Amino acid sequence: MGQIQDVFAKAAKAELWAGNLITGRSDSGKKLENRTPIDNSLIGYIADGEAADIDAAVAVARNSFNSGEWSDLSPAERKAVMQRWAKLMEDNIEELAALDCIDAGKPISECLNTDLPATIETFHWYAEAADKVFGKVAPTGSSALGLVIEEAIGVVGVVLPWNFPAQMFAWKVAPALITGNSVVVKPAELTSLSAYRLVELAYEAGVPKGALSLVCGLGEKVGEALGRHMDVDMVSFTGSTEVGRYFLKYAAESNLKEIVLECGGKSPQVVFADADLDAAVPHILNAAFWNMSENCSCGSRLIVDASIKDALLEKVKAGIASWKLGDPRDEDVVIGPMVEGPHFEKVKSFIAITEQEGGKLVQGGKIHSDLGSGWYIEPTIFDNVTADMTLFQQEVFGPILAVTTFTSDEEAVVLANNSSYGLAASLYTESLKRAQRVSRAIRAGTVSINGFSEGDITTPFGGFKQSGFGGRDKGLEALQQYVQTKTIWYVQD
Repeated sequence: MGQIQDVFAKAAKAELWAGNLITGRSDSGKKLENRTPIDNSLIGYIADGEAADIDAAVAVARNSFNSGEWSDLSPAERKAVMQRWAKLMEDNIEELAALDCIDAGKPISECLNTDLPATIETFHWYAEAADKVFGKVAPTGSSALGLVIEEAIGVVGVVLPWNFPAQMFAWKVAPALITGNSVVVKPAELTSLSAYRLVELAYEAGVPKGALSLVCGLGEKVGEALGRHMDVDMVSFTGSTEVGRYFLKYAAESNLKEIVLECGGKSPQVVFADADLDAAVPHILNAAFWNMSENCSCGSRLIVDASIKDALLEKVKAGIASWKLGDPRDEDVVIGPMVEGPHFEKVKSFIAITEQEGGKLVQGGKIHSDLGSGWYIEPTIFDNVTADMTLFQQEVFGPILAVTTFTSDEEAVVLANNSSYGLAASLYTESLKRAQRVSRAIRAGTVSINGFSEGDITTPFGGFKQSGFGGRDKGLEALQQYVQTKTIWYVQD
């Protein structure tokens, strides 16, 4: 655990740094304070990037792409570099986990045992996928030969969220690079540390510096500049639906670059009367409160058959009692702080709003202002939440669960679909027929049966409706957003 303690020690001295990594361009010296949500103390600084940095990074990326130093390598050659990169991540897993813990307030046990292993697996998986995706030969007559091939799209902008810093870096950068693109990464200003370190390891592994750049800073300065840039071919964005709309606007007002959006969610958990409640409860809790509910696929709406609601709630309340809240550097802690003060205030406001609208507080609701930053909110459950209430309709991104009842399968589906979002859903039933029928009826990109899951790296992840569109993260499907289709037609006279 030496690497972990080294990171925490540097944080205590405010020595952690995430700067721009743009070959041939040094940092301007402008910087932003980086404070940890654990106790709001200064842990270091990040570069205060600007539009000129994006211009430089895009120019480098374009030159790299055109030169072929990465794009013209064989899939096997890119695969070897990616595998070396993944090995370096394995060697530095404790450091990377500690960076995400101190930067985002994520529990260290979760970073070390879940997030970073998933990050590394993503790079290994896409490395192996590099030489296993083929083009096609069109069915022509003898007078022609038609080849349908997939080519790298060119310069790719990647805009990352703050809730899973390393893992979201992997979901986007790995498939973008393995297909031969040059990539410019804009990490969230709240959580830039692991991205900076991952890019450093990429260079050590042999990724050309021109093929991968990092520009840190504020969304309104750096993110907008990337979205509007005339020489960026596509942007893959994960974040709020509100900000996702901006990237569509930026594309429309610039070069009509492709935009892939993975945005918000208000995912239902539907529990039918025949469900195995004891087996369901751990999954229900994970869906609702994992990662402090700072998760776009968070199962924040518990839609339960009225006949079993009371029994289920008692089991849920008993289960959540073992979830320890506190300093995320403690290995036993499961619930850490909200990521920043403004977000904490937003989440906290939902408690008062729901009480005003008639929701019944049945668990939690306490703000632990005595802990560190004071941005610690207990897992909170409201009963008697109706479909017209704010808590039912709006994404909270914090540990507040809405409980709503139904009396028929049809009503359950209507309630589940009563949302502008459609990212994920889960349902619990012992009936195979019901599971199949309801899973098809729910409008969501991922539907889990008798458990909470986002699938694994082999399955695509993305949403319906205002949860996003344009492509999918994970799986072979993710590769499609980073390539474009070309037909080569040989005419045989």
